Amino acid sequence: MANIKYTLKRFLSLTLLLGLAGCATNYTAYAARPDVQQFINQVSAKDQFSKTQLTELFSQIKPNQHIIKNMTTPHESMHWYAYRAIFMQAARAQEGADFWRKHAATLTYAQQRYGVPPEIIIAILGVETRYGQIQGNYSAFDAISTLAFNYPPRANYFKSELEQYLLLTREGSFDPLTLKGSYAGALGAAQFMPSSYRHYAVSYTGKKYSNLFNNADDAIVSIANYFHANGWQAGGAVAVKTRITGKRYLSMPKQSLKPHRSLAQFEHDGVYPAKPFPASEKATLISLAGKNGVEYWLGFHNFYVITRYNTSSLYAMAVYQLSDWIRSDYESESKMATKTS
Repeated sequence: MANIKYTLKRFLSLTLLLGLAGCATNYTAYAARPDVQQFINQVSAKDQFSKTQLTELFSQIKPNQHIIKNMTTPHESMHWYAYRAIFMQAARAQEGADFWRKHAATLTYAQQRYGVPPEIIIAILGVETRYGQIQGNYSAFDAISTLAFNYPPRANYFKSELEQYLLLTREGSFDPLTLKGSYAGALGAAQFMPSSYRHYAVSYTGKKYSNLFNNADDAIVSIANYFHANGWQAGGAVAVKTRITGKRYLSMPKQSLKPHRSLAQFEHDGVYPAKPFPASEKATLISLAGKNGVEYWLGFHNFYVITRYNTSSLYAMAVYQLSDWIRSDYESESKMATKTS
């Protein structure tokens, strides 16, 4: 891909063709704003960027109201039964099993090195981008800039991600104006935010930079590395359906995504896992709005780790349930192939 210097040359050529006055009129949306100039000054001093180059880059983008709209109405605000229906589809599970067969060697390597099972890695890809097929059509630079300067609730976070994005594009020789991603600026098949891309993305073949956009092997090992770094426990359970008796559970402390109560404590309050686990195992109680009433689950440490990817219990549950379906399809088809061979 083109680097920043190429981008600036292209921009300067355009200004010569159109005339400096006309270009200034068309491209002052962000570059002329005091808060953007303050950001430019800070980043140029801290990360040795050229103020002139950054100003020219910011002169080519404007706020995108569609991004703000999407940010305020995410899928994760839906009821569980509606959210689940988006991802729990036979076709998506089948594609996941097919992906497993195609990339079996890389998935085995990832599990051996990082301890993360293939079905979890594949389910992340299945939920995020349908195995790399839908990576987002928003300009990543537009998206992150819009959220950094026009979305006050998370402005500080996205300003940090914008700095990381500029560093990423410089280090990887990406053109910052042409990379595409989600409305939140997530990138590639794994949908890593720029900071995660810089810190967790790895190359399967040992190259300097990981290609999350069109290299499935890099996406696989990068997701595994991310989960490992966030404390994935190899062989650990994720979640279990739960039966509740009585009303003692109503007086339990407010639950967080991170497990903090033992199963013995939950059972004391009438919360029983559908399968046996050690009484000392820590979990958190999850309630989901099902089509026929509330569903109760106990989420273990690995469930919490999935929420480090997306801090939503709906998201983590969709990943977990899709992973189960993918493994079931993969194992069934493998057994069938063995019988017919």
